[in-house]
Amino acid sequence: MLEEKFEKLKSMLASMQSILIAYSGGVDSAFLLKAASLVVPDSIMAVTAESPTYPSGEKDNAKEIANNLGIRHILVKIDELANPDFVKNNKDRCYWCKKELFTKFLDIAKEENLKYVVEASNYDDTFDYRPGLKAVKELEIRSPLIDLKFTKDEIREVSKSLGLSTWSKPSMACLSSRFPYGTKITEEALNRIDKAEMFLRQEGFSQVRVRHYDDLARIEVPEEELPKLLQEQTRKKIIAEFKKFGYVYVTIDIEGYRSGSMNLVDMG
Repeated sequence: MLEEKFEKLKSMLASMQSILIAYSGGVDSAFLLKAASLVVPDSIMAVTAESPTYPSGEKDNAKEIANNLGIRHILVKIDELANPDFVKNNKDRCYWCKKELFTKFLDIAKEENLKYVVEASNYDDTFDYRPGLKAVKELEIRSPLIDLKFTKDEIREVSKSLGLSTWSKPSMACLSSRFPYGTKITEEALNRIDKAEMFLRQEGFSQVRVRHYDDLARIEVPEEELPKLLQEQTRKKIIAEFKKFGYVYVTIDIEGYRSGSMNLVDMG
């Protein structure tokens, strides 16, 4: 069943003939890039956005994967912080980000004579609040993983069989998703969140989110890793580092990591 679905994905991509792939180097986009590389390797361009809203280190990882697949890869600077509709961080924040991003990608595709722009949202994403998907539809960007109902678990399973290192990679997300809606997004705060999450990953936590409330940080890690987080030595080390980053209060979410937890509050 899953093999058949993957064959349908390859056929869909092959029928497009030439493709610009919005590519972050994460689980979904690396899977989509790999599938495309199997059918139209010489007619693909992978494009990664450079922005303060993206976790540091992801750019180098994306480069490495694209290079290993032999796919042309470019970086494009995006400045969401110049857009007041994005910065004020209302519930449609993601819409404005994706609209700017994919408008730029469409321009690049036109310049490069590529027929389609493709993005890697998966079927699970359709069950969460994702205003960015509205921009995707408006701009007629293709979402083959949604069209074929690929779930995240299925993507990981096929990625593993394909030998992709990303099959077990933790889910990543734009750093702006760490802010409650209505809280202004600033580069200083984005940098603070990025440093805090990088520190937690270096301490060996597999999946991390630092939810940002001005001078308070709410840490999410997987439920099974909470005991490690609460060890006295680890806890004190985290407190000391987070205060260096600018947080006055450091809290732990005892419910553990879950995707889109800010939406649970803000969408109520």
